[in-house]
Amino acid sequence: MTATCGQDKLVVIGQGYVGLPIAMRAVETGFSVVGIDLDASRVQSLREARSYVADVPDHELAAALEGGRYLPSQSYLDAKDFTAAIIAVPTPLTRGTPDLSFVESAATAIAPHIRRDSLVVLESTTYPGTTEELLVPLLEEGSELVAGVDFAVGYSPERIDPGNVRWTLANTPKVISGVNESSLRAVEALYARLVSTTVPMSSTKEAEFTKLLENTFRHVNIALVNEITLFARQLGVDVWKVIDAASTKPFGYMRFTPGPGVGGHCLPVDPTYLSWRVRHELHRPFRFVELANEINDTMPDHVVKRICAALSRRGKDLADSVVVLLGLAYKANTGDVRGSPALRIAELLVTLGARIEVVDSHVEHHRCPPGVKPIELSEDALRLADIVVLLADHDDVDYPLVERVADCVLDTRHRLTAAHVEYL
Repeated sequence: MTATCGQDKLVVIGQGYVGLPIAMRAVETGFSVVGIDLDASRVQSLREARSYVADVPDHELAAALEGGRYLPSQSYLDAKDFTAAIIAVPTPLTRGTPDLSFVESAATAIAPHIRRDSLVVLESTTYPGTTEELLVPLLEEGSELVAGVDFAVGYSPERIDPGNVRWTLANTPKVISGVNESSLRAVEALYARLVSTTVPMSSTKEAEFTKLLENTFRHVNIALVNEITLFARQLGVDVWKVIDAASTKPFGYMRFTPGPGVGGHCLPVDPTYLSWRVRHELHRPFRFVELANEINDTMPDHVVKRICAALSRRGKDLADSVVVLLGLAYKANTGDVRGSPALRIAELLVTLGARIEVVDSHVEHHRCPPGVKPIELSEDALRLADIVVLLADHDDVDYPLVERVADCVLDTRHRLTAAHVEYL
């Protein structure tokens, strides 16, 4: 078995926040790319050069289409005669349990199109053992070929950070692995064309575990600083001054900041995959992850309590108040609302009877929860608001206007500087 390059056909399964940037990068480096997604509206948007991923501008998508190197499709028939396939589909939690149904469906659908010397790589985040125990059997059954002998299989965890302009797909080191040495060489040949640096691992399990370690590290440290924030406030300490001071230490400290909760596909989903695997295989609790989940999951409730307290001091009841939320996405400068704590906060506020308006130019209006009205930021809207709550600090928000007009503001991101602003 040998890895082939040249005018290769790459299939990218899943055209979301991970798959679409991969597809565009592959087009840029000379691949002919088929981007498969089962969402008809997504495929139609892609065919019309309308990107729904902030990291992929419309003009880049248009150029890929016009050059004839990118084909968005709902059909696996377009995967015929592929050289390499990358599976980048969601791996959510369903009732607290890893849900690999999207991976299973993708593997089953692509398997009949595998030829000798083909390569299949899984990028979706999952627990250690998935590639060898789940993916390989499905590919072998559907192709009637042997993985590692007739075709190559590997795992390379995605490291895409939506909205990050400094660290992109191309310059972020890429962890890679294969089910055997020949598969690893094939994976290396693929990603050497897409990224500047590859980090080979000796097994797919190690590569799968690497992704979980990266995000568990973030999740636990965010939980730590969130809990410290709650205690610091009760102790009369400005936690932001403490964090700034601690950040001057050039060794032994890494800066993490508090917020309204964690979101995105990675947090807290990825750590829970690891915790689930530990319980399932070792029959032991992963206490750090479970405690971090508990702390981070309660932050939206804490934000709502702070909103109620701020309104109460002004003689207002939440049920009679207009609350303007700045940001619905889980992080700044992206439209990604997956797992966003802002969604939970909005839902809680609606349940308690508040009138909720949200300002977020990055998020599509249909992503707003029921009872939440998307609006444009304006002086009138700010004046009519009983409280303004900053949840995602997008750069395109007119913060001087907010500070000048809104007289009751809760900032969960420490973006504002006016004296009357309250912080988390």
